[in-house]
Amino acid sequence: MPDPLDFDAHATPPQELKNLFKSWKGQLTPERDRNLNETLFKMLRLDSIPNHRLDEIFNTFSDDGKDSDAAEQVALGLTGSVYGSQNVPGLLILPSLLPPATQKTLLSHLLHRDLSNSDHKTNLHLHYHVDYPDRQASFFCSPPSAIAFRPKDPAVHPSLTVKAALEKKLRWATLGGQYDWTNKVYPAEAPPRFPPDIAQLLRGLFPDMEPEAAIVNLYSPGDTLSLHRDVSEEVDRGLVSVSLGCDAIFIIGLQDKTTGAIRHEVLRLRSGDAVFMSGQARFAWHGVPKILPGTCPDYLSDWPGTDFPEWKNWMSNKRINLNVRQMRE
Repeated sequence: MPDPLDFDAHATPPQELKNLFKSWKGQLTPERDRNLNETLFKMLRLDSIPNHRLDEIFNTFSDDGKDSDAAEQVALGLTGSVYGSQNVPGLLILPSLLPPATQKTLLSHLLHRDLSNSDHKTNLHLHYHVDYPDRQASFFCSPPSAIAFRPKDPAVHPSLTVKAALEKKLRWATLGGQYDWTNKVYPAEAPPRFPPDIAQLLRGLFPDMEPEAAIVNLYSPGDTLSLHRDVSEEVDRGLVSVSLGCDAIFIIGLQDKTTGAIRHEVLRLRSGDAVFMSGQARFAWHGVPKILPGTCPDYLSDWPGTDFPEWKNWMSNKRINLNVRQMRE
C-alpha cells in the first residue's frame, strides 16, 4: 500500500490523462454513451452488501425511521452490488446504492442543515462575510433576492444574493476537517464535529473508513473538477464518493512508476451511485470533465419541493457530490 507521504499534493497529472480529460469535455457522442453504459458489465462483481444490513442502515438514517423506498429497492435486489475495476485496482463501484428516499434525506441534511452551520466553510468564505439565517435555518428559506454574502473587499468582489450564490457561485462546502486549499493541508487544531447521522450512514456502508472530513461539491452543467489526487490525509483508508442529481463523467487513472503506462477508467456516475477508492485507487488521479444536463432523476428534480416554492426545481440541473475521507488514525 502506498504511503500518503510519498505523494506531492502540488504535482501535475500525466499528459496522457490530461488529454483524456480534455477529450471528454465535449459533446457526448452516441458511441461514447454506449461505451459508458457497457463499462460496468466489463467489471468483476466482487461482493454485495446483505439486504438485511442495507435495510437496517437506510431505515436508521431515514427521518421517520422507516424508508419504504429503500425496503422495496433492497427487496428487488436493486442495490448493494459491488463491482471492481481491473484497470485501476482497488476501485469499487456500487451502482444505485442509495435509494431515492435516502438520497432526498441526505440532500436535505447537506444543503438545509449543514450548509447553514457556520463551522462548515465554503469557497465563498475566502472573499465574503456570510450572513447566516436565524437559528441555522436553511438558506432556501431566504428570499432569492436577499443579500447574504458581503465582500471583504467591495472594490474587488460584488455583494451576492442568495440566488447568485446557490445558483452558481457556491462550489463547495466542507464538513468535519476543514481542508486548507491554499496549503493543501488539514489544520492542526481539532476539527468541527462531522455530522453524526451522515457518519453513521457511511460507516455502516463502508466500515473500513471512519468519516472525519468531507467536501460537498456543487456542480452545474459546464462545471468541471480538474484531475487531482487526494493525498493530504495521514492514512491510506479508502475514500468514499456519493453522487446526487445529474449524471457526471468521472475519470480515474494510474501511471505505472516503471513503464509510465497509464491505466484508467471512464465512468458515468448516476444519482445514488457510490465509488470507494481503496488500495492503489486511493491515490489515483481523478476528475470530472463533464456534467450531463437534464439527467437529474424525477424524484430529485423538484427538490427542495413545494415547501420552498421560490426554489422549486433548483435541483433539476445540479449535481451534488459528497466526498468523504478519514484524516488520521
